[in-house]
Amino acid sequence: MFAASIITLFPEAFPGTLGVSLIGKALREGAWSLETVNLRDFGAGPHKNVDDTPAGGGAGMVLRADTTAAAIDSIPRNDRPLIYLSPRGEQLSQAMAQEWASGPGLIVLCGRFEGLDERVIEARGMREIAVGEAVLAGGEAAALVLLEACVRLLPGVLGNAHSTVEESFSDGLLEHPQYTRPREWEGRAIPDVLLSGDHAKIEAWRKSERERITRERRGG
Repeated sequence: MFAASIITLFPEAFPGTLGVSLIGKALREGAWSLETVNLRDFGAGPHKNVDDTPAGGGAGMVLRADTTAAAIDSIPRNDRPLIYLSPRGEQLSQAMAQEWASGPGLIVLCGRFEGLDERVIEARGMREIAVGEAVLAGGEAAALVLLEACVRLLPGVLGNAHSTVEESFSDGLLEHPQYTRPREWEGRAIPDVLLSGDHAKIEAWRKSERERITRERRGG
């Protein structure tokens, strides 16, 4: 079973959107599991400090090596990748989600402040991942995105396995345009080919549209 462990200063942020729709239903039915670990519980001193000023000076605060490592080490690894959500990380991809969805799960650390002491990243073999090129206040929203990308690929979660094959990025192309009733809306009609019943022509049109959209939006 896919097991997700989230290290965060804000455990109340979870399950968030992971608790709704088919993904939430799968969570409640035990198809996958989610636990949160409060980083503050491993804080130092009477005030449970988890951060301190940057070595060498500078603005903001940095997550401490000792407290963060203690939180990480409290979780059974069970061969799960250890992910640190950070704006400087590799961009999350569909290929990553597919790889992780086929494994035992993930341990995810939600970044905060100016970042995490580099020594923890090195010592624990953490993989840094970003979910876009914008900087967020913390990694909680990014964790929701990352886990949703993985969990929706688990067998039986979406109910229609075929739907995960024909979507954006599965073959390197963005998804084709989608239409449904009414047949005409505000003077705009569904393309005739989609109503033709000719499945070969429909597939050819969809492939052509996917290639066009990918060229226009990704330069591919």
